[in-house]
Amino acid sequence: MTVQSPDLISELLRGMRLSGVKYRRIETRAPFGLAFHQAAGKAQFHFISRGPAVLRMESGATFHLSVGDALFIPNGNAHVLLSDEQAQVTPVSEFPSEPICNSVCAITCKPCPENESTVIFSGCMDFELGGMQPLIKAMPEVMMVSRLMSTWPEIHPLLAAMERESMTRQVGFAGILARLADVVAALIVRGWVEAGCGKATGWVQVLRDPRLSRAIYAMHQQPGVNWSVAELAKEAGTSRSVFAERFLSATGTTPAKYLSELRMRLAIQYIRHEHQAIETVALRLGYGSLAAFSRAFKRIVGQAPGTLRETGQTPEEV
Repeated sequence: MTVQSPDLISELLRGMRLSGVKYRRIETRAPFGLAFHQAAGKAQFHFISRGPAVLRMESGATFHLSVGDALFIPNGNAHVLLSDEQAQVTPVSEFPSEPICNSVCAITCKPCPENESTVIFSGCMDFELGGMQPLIKAMPEVMMVSRLMSTWPEIHPLLAAMERESMTRQVGFAGILARLADVVAALIVRGWVEAGCGKATGWVQVLRDPRLSRAIYAMHQQPGVNWSVAELAKEAGTSRSVFAERFLSATGTTPAKYLSELRMRLAIQYIRHEHQAIETVALRLGYGSLAAFSRAFKRIVGQAPGTLRETGQTPEEV
């Protein structure tokens, strides 16, 4: 089933942000086992520059990877990369690393002749979808680039460029690799959404239901409006009772609560990433006063909005 709400998909992709990215160029040789711990609130990315390797998730799911494979783990689940199923595992954090540039470091696990090595370009990052943040929980444990090859042929030269930059290590290769990885990760997410989100359930129903999508899109376009159920039902072209029932079934919450949480997700984006004044954000999101906004923010997010600017910390997921 394909997604029927291009406007909502565009809204989702506009809000997508990969930030705080830390990449590693890992070089090792068989036998090897590299453990990556659960990264709460973050996503993880791997590209196999020279392989092969085996990915084993904490759930037990196993994937055999070869040169040119890229994958995205949207919820940062714990996993290991192995030369074979019996390889001994060591946390990747225990290996010494050497900075290459601001966002990339090099890890050499086992010195070996270059033509015998396995090379993996790996990243850990904050993964945000702005107002669409709940969708991340509906994403699959692992998203593989191989599933996009026939639909998005333009991804081939990107992967080829990643492989070339990782192996030749020319001047500036680390920064170029990091930017290419950002693009590939974004394409993986876009491909999953536009292909209908696989077998995902729950919040994904919003993308699959054109009536619900129109109402959600209206809230995302005008989050400062105090939308009533009747107004949203009119946007969706259904009765109030049918709309309220469908909305609750798809999102697990009420329209009023969804709007409040959407406003807070957008407030975090506006304050932390766009550096807007808190007073400006309060008015933009429909609050009559800074005090009313601050109370709502603290109730939903668990901290005052000013702490985003004071500490730069990332609040718990809204």
